[in-house]
Amino acid sequence: MNPTDLPSVLCVDDEARVLDGLSLHLRRHYQVHTAQSGAQALAKLKELRGVAVVVSDMRMPGMDGATLLRQVMTLYPDTARILLTGEPGRDVAISAINEGQIFRFLTKPCPPEKLKEAIDAGVQQHRLASAERVLLQETLLGCIRALVDVLAITNPVAFGRAGRIKRLAMEFAGDLGYRAFWQLEAAAMLSQLGYVSLPVELVEKMYYAEKLTDEEKTLASAVPQVARKLLGHIPRMDAVLEIIERAAHGERIEAVGAESVLSVGSAILALVLEYDALITQGASVDAAIGTLRAQRRHDEELLAKFAHRVGASGTGGEEVRELPLRLVQPGMIFMEDLRTDLGTLLVARGFEVTESFVERVRNFGPGLLGEKVRVLVRHGARATPAVPA
Repeated sequence: MNPTDLPSVLCVDDEARVLDGLSLHLRRHYQVHTAQSGAQALAKLKELRGVAVVVSDMRMPGMDGATLLRQVMTLYPDTARILLTGEPGRDVAISAINEGQIFRFLTKPCPPEKLKEAIDAGVQQHRLASAERVLLQETLLGCIRALVDVLAITNPVAFGRAGRIKRLAMEFAGDLGYRAFWQLEAAAMLSQLGYVSLPVELVEKMYYAEKLTDEEKTLASAVPQVARKLLGHIPRMDAVLEIIERAAHGERIEAVGAESVLSVGSAILALVLEYDALITQGASVDAAIGTLRAQRRHDEELLAKFAHRVGASGTGGEEVRELPLRLVQPGMIFMEDLRTDLGTLLVARGFEVTESFVERVRNFGPGLLGEKVRVLVRHGARATPAVPA
Protein backbone atom coordinates (compact mmCIF):
# COMPACT_ATOMS: atom_id res chain seq x y z
CA MET A 1 0.00 0.00 0.00
CA ASN A 2 1.19 3.51 -0.82
CA PRO A 3 2.19 5.21 2.49
CA THR A 4 0.04 8.20 1.59
CA ASP A 5 -3.02 5.91 1.51
CA LEU A 6 -2.53 4.87 5.13
CA PRO A 7 -4.76 6.48 7.81
CA SER A 8 -3.10 9.49 9.46
CA VAL A 9 -2.45 9.49 13.21
CA LEU A 10 -1.06 12.30 15.38
CA CYS A 11 0.77 11.27 18.55
CA VAL A 12 1.28 13.94 21.22
CA ASP A 13 3.66 13.62 24.20
CA ASP A 14 6.16 15.98 25.79
CA GLU A 15 8.81 13.20 25.94
CA ALA A 16 10.66 12.66 22.65
CA ARG A 17 11.58 9.05 23.52
CA VAL A 18 7.91 8.16 23.97
CA LEU A 19 7.09 9.63 20.55
CA ASP A 20 9.97 7.70 19.00
CA GLY A 21 8.62 4.49 20.49
CA LEU A 22 5.08 5.16 19.27
CA SER A 23 6.31 5.98 15.78
CA LEU A 24 8.37 2.77 15.67
CA HIS A 25 5.38 0.61 16.61
CA LEU A 26 2.80 2.35 14.41
CA ARG A 27 4.56 3.53 11.24
CA ARG A 28 3.95 0.28 9.32
CA HIS A 29 0.20 0.69 9.69
CA TYR A 30 -0.38 4.46 9.70
CA GLN A 31 1.01 7.80 8.58
CA VAL A 32 2.43 8.84 11.94
CA HIS A 33 2.85 12.53 12.85
CA THR A 34 4.15 13.74 16.20
CA ALA A 35 4.01 16.82 18.42
CA GLN A 36 5.57 17.54 21.81
CA SER A 37 2.92 19.94 23.12
CA GLY A 38 -0.72 20.86 22.72
CA ALA A 39 0.16 24.01 20.80
CA GLN A 40 2.39 22.05 18.39
CA ALA A 41 -0.38 19.50 17.95
CA LEU A 42 -2.96 22.15 16.98
CA ALA A 43 -0.48 23.70 14.55
CA LYS A 44 0.22 20.30 13.01
CA LEU A 45 -3.51 19.56 12.69
CA LYS A 46 -4.03 22.87 10.93
CA GLU A 47 -1.17 22.06 8.55
CA LEU A 48 -2.55 18.57 7.86
CA ARG A 49 -6.20 19.76 7.79
CA GLY A 50 -7.07 17.14 10.36
CA VAL A 51 -6.20 13.48 10.92
CA ALA A 52 -8.13 10.29 11.54
CA VAL A 53 -6.96 9.79 15.14
CA VAL A 54 -5.18 11.87 17.79
CA VAL A 55 -3.38 9.96 20.57
CA SER A 56 -2.36 12.27 23.41
CA ASP A 57 -0.65 11.94 26.76
CA MET A 58 -2.61 13.41 29.66
CA ARG A 59 0.16 15.16 31.64
CA MET A 60 1.99 17.75 29.56
CA PRO A 61 3.23 21.22 30.49
CA GLY A 62 1.04 24.11 29.42
CA MET A 63 -1.93 22.35 27.82
CA ASP A 64 -2.83 18.93 29.18
CA GLY A 65 -4.23 16.12 27.08
CA ALA A 66 -7.86 16.61 28.08
CA THR A 67 -7.73 20.30 27.13
CA LEU A 68 -6.07 19.49 23.80
CA LEU A 69 -8.62 16.83 22.92
CA ARG A 70 -11.47 19.15 23.84
CA GLN A 71 -10.13 21.64 21.28
CA VAL A 72 -9.67 18.85 18.74
CA MET A 73 -13.31 17.90 19.28
CA THR A 74 -14.36 21.48 18.51
CA LEU A 75 -12.12 22.05 15.49
CA TYR A 76 -12.09 18.55 13.99
CA PRO A 77 -15.25 16.77 15.21
CA ASP A 78 -14.72 13.73 12.95
CA THR A 79 -11.30 12.97 14.47
CA ALA A 80 -11.25 10.10 16.99
CA ARG A 81 -9.54 11.04 20.26
CA ILE A 82 -7.51 8.64 22.44
CA LEU A 83 -6.05 9.65 25.80
CA LEU A 84 -3.02 7.93 27.37
CA THR A 85 -2.46 8.52 31.06
CA GLY A 86 -0.39 7.22 33.92
CA GLU A 87 -3.08 8.46 36.32
CA PRO A 88 -6.07 6.16 35.98
CA GLY A 89 -7.91 7.97 38.80
CA ARG A 90 -11.67 8.25 38.57
CA ASP A 91 -11.77 12.06 38.61
CA VAL A 92 -9.17 12.33 35.84
CA ALA A 93 -11.05 9.85 33.67
CA ILE A 94 -14.43 11.48 34.21
CA SER A 95 -13.07 14.95 33.45
CA ALA A 96 -11.27 13.83 30.30
CA ILE A 97 -14.19 11.84 28.93
CA ASN A 98 -16.79 14.52 29.65
CA GLU A 99 -14.75 17.47 28.38
CA GLY A 100 -13.11 15.93 25.33
CA GLN A 101 -15.61 13.16 24.53
CA ILE A 102 -12.71 10.71 24.47
CA PHE A 103 -13.13 7.73 22.15
CA ARG A 104 -10.71 5.54 24.15
CA PHE A 105 -9.05 6.00 27.55
CA LEU A 106 -5.86 3.94 27.94
CA THR A 107 -3.44 3.67 30.86
CA LYS A 108 0.35 3.62 30.70
CA PRO A 109 2.22 1.48 30.02
CA CYS A 110 -0.01 0.41 27.14
CA PRO A 111 0.93 -2.76 25.20
CA PRO A 112 1.54 -1.98 21.49
CA GLU A 113 -1.11 -4.42 20.30
CA LYS A 114 -3.72 -2.83 22.59
CA LEU A 115 -2.83 0.65 21.34
CA LYS A 116 -3.03 -0.51 17.71
CA GLU A 117 -6.40 -2.10 18.40
CA ALA A 118 -7.69 1.20 19.84
CA ILE A 119 -6.31 3.21 16.91
CA ASP A 120 -7.87 0.78 14.40
CA ALA A 121 -11.23 1.31 16.11
CA GLY A 122 -10.62 5.07 16.04
CA VAL A 123 -9.87 4.99 12.31
CA GLN A 124 -13.13 3.14 11.71
CA GLN A 125 -15.00 5.63 13.88
CA HIS A 126 -13.45 8.48 11.86
CA ARG A 127 -14.60 6.88 8.60
CA LEU A 128 -18.13 6.46 9.91
CA ALA A 129 -18.26 10.03 11.23
CA SER A 130 -16.91 11.42 7.94
CA ALA A 131 -19.40 9.39 5.90
CA GLU A 132 -22.29 10.54 8.10
CA ARG A 133 -21.21 14.18 7.82
CA VAL A 134 -21.03 13.95 4.02
CA LEU A 135 -24.47 12.32 3.95
CA LEU A 136 -25.92 15.03 6.18
CA GLN A 137 -24.30 17.87 4.27
CA GLU A 138 -25.12 16.60 0.79
CA THR A 139 -28.52 15.06 1.46
CA LEU A 140 -30.19 16.57 4.51
CA LEU A 141 -28.86 20.10 3.99
CA GLY A 142 -29.65 19.88 0.29
CA CYS A 143 -33.26 18.99 1.10
CA ILE A 144 -33.49 21.83 3.63
CA ARG A 145 -32.13 24.34 1.09
CA ALA A 146 -34.71 23.20 -1.45
CA LEU A 147 -37.48 23.44 1.17
CA VAL A 148 -36.48 26.97 2.17
CA ASP A 149 -36.33 28.06 -1.48
CA VAL A 150 -39.87 26.78 -2.05
CA LEU A 151 -41.17 28.38 1.16
CA ALA A 152 -39.59 31.69 0.12
CA ILE A 153 -42.14 31.81 -2.72
CA THR A 154 -45.10 31.71 -0.33
CA ASN A 155 -43.53 33.63 2.55
CA PRO A 156 -40.75 35.87 1.17
CA VAL A 157 -40.31 37.86 4.37
CA ALA A 158 -39.53 34.97 6.71
CA PHE A 159 -37.63 32.73 4.34
CA GLY A 160 -35.80 35.50 2.58
CA ARG A 161 -34.46 36.26 6.03
CA ALA A 162 -33.46 32.63 6.58
CA GLY A 163 -30.89 32.70 3.79
CA ARG A 164 -29.37 35.90 5.10
CA ILE A 165 -29.16 34.54 8.65
CA LYS A 166 -27.57 31.30 7.45
CA ARG A 167 -24.89 33.12 5.50
CA LEU A 168 -23.90 35.41 8.37
CA ALA A 169 -24.05 32.64 11.00
CA MET A 170 -21.81 30.33 8.96
CA GLU A 171 -19.33 33.09 8.13
CA PHE A 172 -19.07 33.95 11.82
CA ALA A 173 -18.75 30.28 12.82
CA GLY A 174 -15.87 30.03 10.35
CA ASP A 175 -14.21 33.02 12.00
CA LEU A 176 -14.38 31.15 15.31
CA GLY A 177 -12.81 28.02 13.82
CA TYR A 178 -15.94 25.83 13.61
CA ARG A 179 -15.73 23.94 10.34
CA ALA A 180 -18.46 21.85 8.70
CA PHE A 181 -20.94 23.02 11.35
CA TRP A 182 -23.95 21.42 9.63
CA GLN A 183 -26.14 21.62 12.74
CA LEU A 184 -25.83 25.42 12.83
CA GLU A 185 -26.36 25.72 9.07
CA ALA A 186 -29.56 23.67 9.28
CA ALA A 187 -30.75 25.55 12.38
CA ALA A 188 -30.18 28.93 10.72
CA MET A 189 -32.13 27.94 7.60
CA LEU A 190 -34.95 26.44 9.67
CA SER A 191 -35.02 29.19 12.30
CA GLN A 192 -38.00 30.79 10.53
CA LEU A 193 -39.93 27.56 9.93
CA GLY A 194 -42.50 28.25 12.65
CA TYR A 195 -43.68 31.34 10.75
CA VAL A 196 -45.42 29.13 8.14
CA SER A 197 -48.28 28.90 10.66
CA LEU A 198 -48.83 32.68 10.62
CA PRO A 199 -50.61 34.86 8.06
CA VAL A 200 -48.13 36.54 5.73
CA GLU A 201 -49.46 39.96 6.79
CA LEU A 202 -48.62 39.19 10.43
CA VAL A 203 -45.12 38.03 9.51
CA GLU A 204 -44.58 41.34 7.69
CA LYS A 205 -45.71 43.29 10.76
CA MET A 206 -43.31 41.35 12.96
CA TYR A 207 -40.50 41.75 10.43
CA TYR A 208 -40.84 45.51 10.39
CA ALA A 209 -41.41 45.73 14.19
CA GLU A 210 -44.94 47.10 13.88
CA LYS A 211 -47.25 47.03 16.89
CA LEU A 212 -49.20 43.77 17.27
CA THR A 213 -52.67 43.22 18.67
CA ASP A 214 -53.10 40.89 21.65
CA GLU A 215 -54.44 38.18 19.32
CA GLU A 216 -51.43 38.56 17.01
CA LYS A 217 -49.06 38.35 19.98
CA THR A 218 -50.70 35.05 21.00
CA LEU A 219 -50.24 33.66 17.49
CA ALA A 220 -46.62 34.81 17.36
CA SER A 221 -45.79 33.24 20.73
CA ALA A 222 -46.63 29.78 19.36
CA VAL A 223 -43.97 29.93 16.61
CA PRO A 224 -41.27 27.87 18.49
CA GLN A 225 -43.76 25.09 19.25
CA VAL A 226 -44.72 24.87 15.57
CA ALA A 227 -41.10 24.29 14.58
CA ARG A 228 -40.74 21.51 17.14
CA LYS A 229 -43.90 19.77 15.93
CA LEU A 230 -42.73 19.95 12.32
CA LEU A 231 -39.17 18.79 12.97
CA GLY A 232 -39.44 16.70 16.13
CA HIS A 233 -39.91 13.33 14.42
CA ILE A 234 -37.15 13.71 11.82
CA PRO A 235 -34.03 11.62 12.63
CA ARG A 236 -30.79 13.50 13.39
CA MET A 237 -32.65 16.76 14.00
CA ASP A 238 -32.37 16.79 17.80
CA ALA A 239 -29.22 18.91 17.76
CA VAL A 240 -30.72 21.30 15.22
CA LEU A 241 -33.85 21.75 17.32
CA GLU A 242 -31.76 22.31 20.44
CA ILE A 243 -29.83 25.12 18.74
CA ILE A 244 -33.06 26.75 17.50
CA GLU A 245 -34.78 26.56 20.88
CA ARG A 246 -31.79 27.70 22.92
CA ALA A 247 -31.25 30.59 20.50
CA ALA A 248 -34.89 31.59 20.90
CA HIS A 249 -34.34 31.84 24.65
CA GLY A 250 -31.22 34.00 24.14
CA GLU A 251 -28.88 31.56 25.86
CA ARG A 252 -25.64 33.13 27.04
CA ILE A 253 -22.25 31.43 27.07
CA GLU A 254 -19.35 32.78 29.09
CA ALA A 255 -16.46 31.88 26.79
CA VAL A 256 -16.19 30.54 23.27
CA GLY A 257 -14.57 27.12 23.32
CA ALA A 258 -15.46 26.44 26.96
CA GLU A 259 -18.89 25.02 26.19
CA SER A 260 -20.30 22.35 23.92
CA VAL A 261 -20.50 22.87 20.19
CA LEU A 262 -24.30 23.12 20.48
CA SER A 263 -24.03 25.86 23.10
CA VAL A 264 -21.74 27.81 20.81
CA GLY A 265 -24.12 27.21 17.91
CA SER A 266 -27.11 28.51 19.84
CA ALA A 267 -25.14 31.55 21.02
CA ILE A 268 -24.10 32.35 17.43
CA LEU A 269 -27.64 31.95 16.12
CA ALA A 270 -29.17 34.05 18.93
CA LEU A 271 -26.69 36.83 18.23
CA VAL A 272 -27.26 36.77 14.47
CA LEU A 273 -31.05 36.73 14.85
CA GLU A 274 -31.07 39.76 17.15
CA TYR A 275 -28.55 41.65 15.01
CA ASP A 276 -30.52 40.95 11.83
CA ALA A 277 -33.76 42.13 13.43
CA LEU A 278 -32.14 45.44 14.41
CA ILE A 279 -30.67 45.97 10.94
CA THR A 280 -34.03 45.16 9.34
CA GLN A 281 -35.67 47.83 11.50
CA GLY A 282 -33.28 50.41 10.07
CA ALA A 283 -30.43 50.47 12.59
CA SER A 284 -26.91 51.04 11.32
CA VAL A 285 -24.24 48.40 12.01
CA ASP A 286 -22.73 50.50 14.81
CA ALA A 287 -26.14 51.20 16.36
CA ALA A 288 -27.11 47.53 16.22
CA ILE A 289 -23.88 46.43 17.91
CA GLY A 290 -24.29 49.19 20.51
CA THR A 291 -27.81 47.98 21.31
CA LEU A 292 -26.62 44.39 21.68
CA ARG A 293 -23.84 45.51 24.05
CA ALA A 294 -26.29 47.52 26.14
CA GLN A 295 -28.61 44.52 26.49
CA ARG A 296 -25.75 42.51 28.06
CA ARG A 297 -27.31 39.23 26.95
CA HIS A 298 -24.35 38.10 24.88
CA ASP A 299 -20.85 37.08 25.88
CA GLU A 300 -18.58 40.12 25.50
CA GLU A 301 -15.80 38.20 23.74
CA LEU A 302 -18.25 36.67 21.28
CA LEU A 303 -19.90 40.02 20.60
CA ALA A 304 -16.53 41.72 20.04
CA LYS A 305 -15.60 39.12 17.43
CA PHE A 306 -19.01 39.45 15.80
CA ALA A 307 -18.64 43.24 15.68
CA HIS A 308 -15.36 42.77 13.84
CA ARG A 309 -17.04 40.40 11.39
CA VAL A 310 -19.92 42.71 10.48
CA GLY A 311 -17.70 45.78 10.51
CA ALA A 312 -15.15 44.16 8.20
CA SER A 313 -17.81 42.86 5.83
CA GLY A 314 -18.79 46.42 4.98
CA THR A 315 -15.35 47.11 3.52
CA GLY A 316 -14.81 43.84 1.70
CA GLY A 317 -15.57 44.90 -1.85
CA GLU A 318 -19.31 45.45 -1.42
CA GLU A 319 -21.18 47.76 -3.75
CA VAL A 320 -24.82 48.79 -4.06
CA ARG A 321 -26.03 48.70 -7.65
CA GLU A 322 -29.29 49.44 -9.41
CA LEU A 323 -30.11 47.09 -12.27
CA PRO A 324 -33.08 45.44 -14.00
CA LEU A 325 -34.59 42.51 -12.15
CA ARG A 326 -33.78 40.17 -15.03
CA LEU A 327 -30.03 40.72 -14.37
CA VAL A 328 -29.90 39.78 -10.69
CA GLN A 329 -27.45 36.96 -9.92
CA PRO A 330 -27.00 34.46 -7.05
CA GLY A 331 -25.28 36.03 -4.04
CA MET A 332 -26.72 39.52 -4.55
CA ILE A 333 -28.88 40.92 -1.75
CA PHE A 334 -32.03 42.99 -2.23
CA MET A 335 -31.78 46.39 -0.57
CA GLU A 336 -35.52 47.13 -0.82
CA ASP A 337 -38.83 45.29 -1.07
CA LEU A 338 -40.05 44.17 -4.48
CA ARG A 339 -43.82 44.23 -4.94
CA THR A 340 -46.24 43.69 -7.80
CA ASP A 341 -48.44 46.51 -9.13
CA LEU A 342 -51.16 45.21 -6.79
CA GLY A 343 -48.90 45.55 -3.77
CA THR A 344 -48.17 41.84 -3.26
CA LEU A 345 -44.75 41.33 -1.73
CA LEU A 346 -42.53 39.19 -3.95
CA VAL A 347 -39.16 39.74 -2.31
CA ALA A 348 -38.38 41.31 1.07
CA ARG A 349 -35.38 43.56 1.49
CA GLY A 350 -32.41 41.61 2.75
CA PHE A 351 -33.27 38.54 0.60
CA GLU A 352 -30.15 36.85 -0.79
CA VAL A 353 -30.66 35.74 -4.38
CA THR A 354 -30.42 31.96 -4.95
CA GLU A 355 -30.13 29.84 -8.09
CA SER A 356 -33.77 28.78 -7.79
CA PHE A 357 -34.88 32.42 -7.48
CA VAL A 358 -33.04 33.27 -10.71
CA GLU A 359 -34.90 30.43 -12.43
CA ARG A 360 -38.20 31.68 -11.00
CA VAL A 361 -37.55 35.24 -12.19
CA ARG A 362 -37.78 34.02 -15.78
CA ASN A 363 -41.50 33.42 -15.25
CA PHE A 364 -42.20 37.03 -14.31
CA GLY A 365 -43.81 39.34 -16.85
CA PRO A 366 -41.67 41.62 -19.05
CA GLY A 367 -42.77 44.70 -17.12
CA LEU A 368 -41.52 43.32 -13.81
CA LEU A 369 -38.33 41.92 -15.37
CA GLY A 370 -37.42 45.40 -16.59
CA GLU A 371 -38.05 47.06 -13.24
CA LYS A 372 -34.93 48.49 -11.63
CA VAL A 373 -33.98 47.08 -8.22
CA ARG A 374 -31.24 48.05 -5.78
CA VAL A 375 -29.00 45.14 -4.79
CA LEU A 376 -25.84 44.69 -2.76
CA VAL A 377 -23.03 42.92 -4.60
CA ARG A 378 -20.69 41.36 -2.04
CA HIS A 379 -17.77 38.99 -1.55
CA GLY A 380 -17.17 38.19 -5.18
CA ALA A 381 -20.80 37.63 -6.18
CA ARG A 382 -21.16 37.50 -9.94
CA ALA A 383 -21.91 41.14 -10.60
CA THR A 384 -23.63 42.05 -13.84
CA PRO A 385 -23.16 45.66 -14.98
CA ALA A 386 -26.29 47.74 -14.67
CA VAL A 387 -28.11 48.23 -17.97
CA PRO A 388 -29.06 51.84 -18.85
CA ALA A 389 -32.78 52.52 -18.73
